[in-house]
Amino acid sequence: MAGKVRSLLPPLLLAAAGLAGLLLLCVPTRDIREPPALKYGIVLDAGSSHTSMFIYKWPADKENDTGIVGQHSSCDVPGGGISSYADNPSGAGQSLVGCLDQALQDVPKERHAGTPLYLGATAGMRLLNLTNPEASTSVLTAVTHTLTQYPFDFRGARILSGQEEGVFGWVTANYLLENFIKYGWVGRWFRPRKGTLGAMDLGGASTQITFETTSPAEDRASEVHLRLYGQHYRVYTHSFLCYGRDQVLQRLLASALQTHSFHPCWPRGFSTHVLLGDVYQSPCTMAQRPQTFNSSASVSLSGSSDPHLCQDLVSGLFSFSSCPFSRCSFNGVFQPPVAGNFIAFSAFFYTVDFLRTSMGLPVATLQQLEAAAVNVCNQTWAQLQARVPGQPAQLADYCAGAMFVQQLLSRGYGFDERAFGGVIFQKKAADTAVGWALGYMLNLTNLIPADPPGLRKGTDFSSWVVLLLLFASALLAALVLLLRQVHSAKLPSTI
Repeated sequence: MAGKVRSLLPPLLLAAAGLAGLLLLCVPTRDIREPPALKYGIVLDAGSSHTSMFIYKWPADKENDTGIVGQHSSCDVPGGGISSYADNPSGAGQSLVGCLDQALQDVPKERHAGTPLYLGATAGMRLLNLTNPEASTSVLTAVTHTLTQYPFDFRGARILSGQEEGVFGWVTANYLLENFIKYGWVGRWFRPRKGTLGAMDLGGASTQITFETTSPAEDRASEVHLRLYGQHYRVYTHSFLCYGRDQVLQRLLASALQTHSFHPCWPRGFSTHVLLGDVYQSPCTMAQRPQTFNSSASVSLSGSSDPHLCQDLVSGLFSFSSCPFSRCSFNGVFQPPVAGNFIAFSAFFYTVDFLRTSMGLPVATLQQLEAAAVNVCNQTWAQLQARVPGQPAQLADYCAGAMFVQQLLSRGYGFDERAFGGVIFQKKAADTAVGWALGYMLNLTNLIPADPPGLRKGTDFSSWVVLLLLFASALLAALVLLLRQVHSAKLPSTI
């Protein structure tokens, strides 16, 4: 009997396999796109305090007219921003060499010639261009000369507008958080139903607020229309020059020199010599600049740990006296009511992270944020150093920074407790730094032609499902037939 069963098994399995083979021949095929080759792009983010290089990569084909871009690598340029080389323009170009040499290694050699290279300068260069256009041009010429020495496809070095900086930062944040488009587990791209996230960026020389709106802006200069992944977006954006962290600190320092013999935002026990030329060289401190002063003179200034006087000093940065529109943020600038959730990055993140991590203070509400700022401003220099071992750079400036962030959000942008609950403070999303550079690259990929992808014969997904079901049915039928044969083989031995 066992021999009879064994003799039945191979023919049945062969029959099932043969049936599956016939079904496979009958299944319709279609052209399947093979994964396209990768393309690369390089963006140099020339900020007011430093320059960073980001290398991005994306498939050579596109999804609804916008490339699928991800960060490949990055590099921080040593030294200050390129605007700090106003007196030595060639040094600005030379400072980029180390990171550009790294790019030669990070981008495959066969892709060098087809890799676009861009440099975008932000508020630091916008300020330099206001005060010394010739120096600004010389710096851009110098960096252009350096960038053209490399085998990449150099597409230009230019100064971004504040509007561009804000919008591209908004695009970056929402792209990384997959608010525009998402890759589903079934292998298809789809548009999530969740809305977009507002973006707030606090740099060294300017700050930007950007969020999607449903109504037209009263000030058309603050409205931008975007098309991403086949979807239209109406976005409000505004950039406040001279309201970046570094320039705010300089303005507060100038005000302290003008109205006090001490600095109320600095901790008691901290003192330093201040070079007047450094304080008043920026156009942001022009309003506090004395008619006559010795730019090479230095003044000794001490802190007083006075949160109330510091708050008054910070309040002087904002003007609410007039508004030519139905509503404004500050300084007569139109802004619709803040709506939806927001991500706050760059110096917003670093300031709040210092309060909650280094100082151990709660900052979940506006009231807590204000209390945390007051707490820091009450600390003496000795207490701050004890709380934050290692004396991080600019430790004495965290009181002023925290007080400014709190007032900018609450009084400036108009966040109340409910709206503030929707603000998250992050420096990264999806392991990528949030900033304007990726959004810039996403926009520029629309100008890069897509290579025709390679094709191979493949079976449609639905056809594979049918095939598997039929194959399973054939195996099941063979098994049933086998069991029936076994049962029949047993019958004679029982009679």
